[in-house]
Amino acid sequence: MQAHSWYSVGNLRKLVGCAEDLQSNVGEAQCAFSEAARATFLSRHVVGRCRSGPQRHWNEVVMSTFLTAVRGRSVGRNVLGLRLAIAGLAVVGCVVVSVTGSALLSAQAAPLTLVSTVWSPFTNTAGKPRFALDLVEAAFSRIGLAARTEFVPASDFTPSLMSDKYDGSAAAWRDAQRERVLLFSQPYLENRLVLIGRRGADVSARALSDLKGKRVAVVDGYSYGEAAEQAGPVFVRTRSEEESVSKLLSSDVDYTLMDDLVVEYIVSRYPKESGARLAIGSTPLVTRELYLAIRRTRTDAQSIIDRFNAQLRAMVADRTYNKLLDVDWIRADVDGDGVPELVPRSDKAGPAGPVRFYQLFSDPEPLKYRTEPKTGVYVGGNIYSDWANVPQNYKQENDPYHPDSRRSTATIFGFSW
Repeated sequence: MQAHSWYSVGNLRKLVGCAEDLQSNVGEAQCAFSEAARATFLSRHVVGRCRSGPQRHWNEVVMSTFLTAVRGRSVGRNVLGLRLAIAGLAVVGCVVVSVTGSALLSAQAAPLTLVSTVWSPFTNTAGKPRFALDLVEAAFSRIGLAARTEFVPASDFTPSLMSDKYDGSAAAWRDAQRERVLLFSQPYLENRLVLIGRRGADVSARALSDLKGKRVAVVDGYSYGEAAEQAGPVFVRTRSEEESVSKLLSSDVDYTLMDDLVVEYIVSRYPKESGARLAIGSTPLVTRELYLAIRRTRTDAQSIIDRFNAQLRAMVADRTYNKLLDVDWIRADVDGDGVPELVPRSDKAGPAGPVRFYQLFSDPEPLKYRTEPKTGVYVGGNIYSDWANVPQNYKQENDPYHPDSRRSTATIFGFSW
C-alpha cells in the first residue's frame, strides 16, 4: 500500500474504523448519537485529518454526504448513503492508495492475546458457560478483530494482567492501579451476587459481614478481597453453580452466592423447583461492573476500545445480548438517553408483557423482579412508551425456544433437584 506522506496507514485504519462504527450505530442501534454529537465526532476525526492537499475538495463533498447519511434515524433511508460515504472516506476522502490483498491484511490490527481466570459463568474454556467472553468475542467479530484468551490461576491473574506478556483481558474489574497500565471500555456487564438459601431461610443480609460465621458456597475463581474474606462468611469453594446448589440442598452449606444472571436462568428454567426449594435475596451483596481492558502501550489500544464501545448498544438493539445471555427479556438503554427499555428476544414478543426480565445494570433500588414494568419497550426497531402501546402485530406467541448453538452457552447448566 502506498500513500501520500501527509496521511499514514494507521490513521487510515482509524478512519475506516470510525466510519464503520458510525454505520453500526446508525444501522443497528438507531440513534445512538445525536446529530450534534455525530457532527462533532466527524469534525474531529475526519475533517481535522484532511485540511490540506489536493483531496480537500473531496473531503468537503464526502463530509456533506456522510452527515446527510447519518442525520436521520431511519435505517432504510440512510444505509446506502452511509455506505457510499464510508467508501468515499476510505478510498478518496483523504488518501490515494493502491491496495493489494497482502497489504490489506497487514493493515488489520494484530491479534490480541488476552488473559483471564476460569470464572464460571463469565469466563471459561469453549463449550462451557462463558457469557463475558461470548459478548466480547461477538463485538470483536463485528470490527474484524481476532483474539485468544489464555487462562491462569486466580492468584496469577493480576500480575499477568499488569505484565507485558498479555494485551489485556476481556473480563476485568477496574481500579486505580490497573488504570495506570490499561485502557478500559465502557462496562458491558454487571456482576451482581445474590444470596440464596433453602426455602424458609433468612436471605435479608445486605452485606457479606452480615453472614459472619455462615458457610457459603461460591464458585472457585471469584475473589472478594482480603477484608471480605476475613470479616465475612466461611467461603466453601465449588467447581460449578450446579455443585453450589447441590451443597445447599444437601445442607452442606448454609447459603450460596450466585450471580443474578444465573439466578434468572434457574428461576425461568426451573420455576416449580426453585419456588419450592429456594429462598432468593433481593439485595445484591456484591456489585461490580465488568470491562474490556487493553494495555496502553499497544498503539491501537484507544482505537480498539472506541470501536468496541460503539458495538455495545447495537448488540442490545439487535438482540445479541438476549441470545448470548440466553434470556427472553432484558432491560437496557437502547437509545442512549439514560432511560432503560425492555428488549424481547425477538419481534414476536408474546401476547402479554414480561413477568420478569434481566437488567444489564442495576437500578439504585434493591434488585427485584417486577411485574407490569412501567417502562419503554423496544420492538420492531421502535421504542414504545409501555406495553399497552406496542402494536398488536408484535404481540404474537413467542418463538419456540431454540438457543443459538454457535454462541449461547447458558443451556449447558444442568441443575439437579
